[in-house]
Amino acid sequence: MLIFGTLYPAYYSYKAVKSKDIKEYVKWMMYWIIFALFTTAETFTDIFLCWFPFYYELKIAFVAWLLSPYTKGSSLLYRKFVHPTLSSKEKEIDDCLVQAKDRSYDALVHFGKRGLNVAATAAVMAASKGQGALSERLRSFSMQDLTTIRGDGAPAPSGPPPPGSGRASGKHGQPKMSRSASESAGSSGI
Repeated sequence: MLIFGTLYPAYYSYKAVKSKDIKEYVKWMMYWIIFALFTTAETFTDIFLCWFPFYYELKIAFVAWLLSPYTKGSSLLYRKFVHPTLSSKEKEIDDCLVQAKDRSYDALVHFGKRGLNVAATAAVMAASKGQGALSERLRSFSMQDLTTIRGDGAPAPSGPPPPGSGRASGKHGQPKMSRSASESAGSSGI
């Protein structure tokens, strides 16, 4: 299907454009219009008719019929069915396409604005929560707790550990301090 339905016609369409042969160009344009309609219909028929015996073989035969220079299937279908139908409905189709284009632009602008508002709100909320968490974290450390943390290979302070540093340590060796202890240390002026 890929070779016969798309690659072969694509190559000959290229040759028609390159040679600027109007007759060949029109022939391949009719084929691509019919093939586009076939591919669209195939999407739905595959769901319901895939169980039908020889369904896939019939599809390949149909594409071969469309391509054949002897049967001129795509030209026949285009001239008998597609062209008359599109010619009679062209105004309505154009109006529907313009309306769909306008509605899609309006929807894109509407959802774009909503998306930006949601993103801005989330960013502000994250920043405000992040700032509060950072200040809470900084308040939880007292100067005495900071002296017990080793930094950049500096030797640990000698002598007895400062008061309050004997509390449970976390996974990374940083002291953990309960919130009530840090608040009491902050309120006592230490």
